[in-house]
Amino acid sequence: MVIHGRRNDRSISAKAWSEGSNKSLTEYLAPAREKGTKMLKLDNQLWTYSPSTDRIIQISGHMLRQSVMGSDLSYEDMMEDRKLTDMYTAEVAGKETIDNRVCQVLDLKAMVSDVAYQRQKIWVDAERFVPLQQEMYAKSGQLLKKTVLKDVEKISGRWFPKTVVYKDMLKDGKGTEYRITSIQFDQNIPEYCFQKRL
Repeated sequence: MVIHGRRNDRSISAKAWSEGSNKSLTEYLAPAREKGTKMLKLDNQLWTYSPSTDRIIQISGHMLRQSVMGSDLSYEDMMEDRKLTDMYTAEVAGKETIDNRVCQVLDLKAMVSDVAYQRQKIWVDAERFVPLQQEMYAKSGQLLKKTVLKDVEKISGRWFPKTVVYKDMLKDGKGTEYRITSIQFDQNIPEYCFQKRL
């Protein structure tokens, strides 16, 4: 994860395990001050462990709106695992080209009240069915966040973007870039990885 700040860039490396959309564990490897920090998500609950304090803290309420490691991504963004079809109505708003790929532009409007973004626009590769760009809006119509997905590769039979750039439009800086250096699908993950004994 490369956080492009207003004055300088900061890099954080991590490895992660996930099972479906309800279980995930992230362990931070570098820099030294973040090493050993872990984040565990089970359903709609999130905990973090800090080796410096040897404490487990549950992230909830207003804390969910805070930034993850100073990045452009909030804990709330990380926690949203419901299907878009359960939260939004969608209609095709047209076609546009991104990086020489023809995309269907989808306009999504919230049909439930407990969503972080009242409206979204998503550009989906019409051939590979992979999102290449996403914009998230407030109820007022203000653009809050923008995501660009690129370096799409076919891995284990599925198209997957290996680089994702998140930009909080209310923050300075050039956004946060996630670079996936290695990924494996359909692996057996030991159950102890998702236990709260971080």
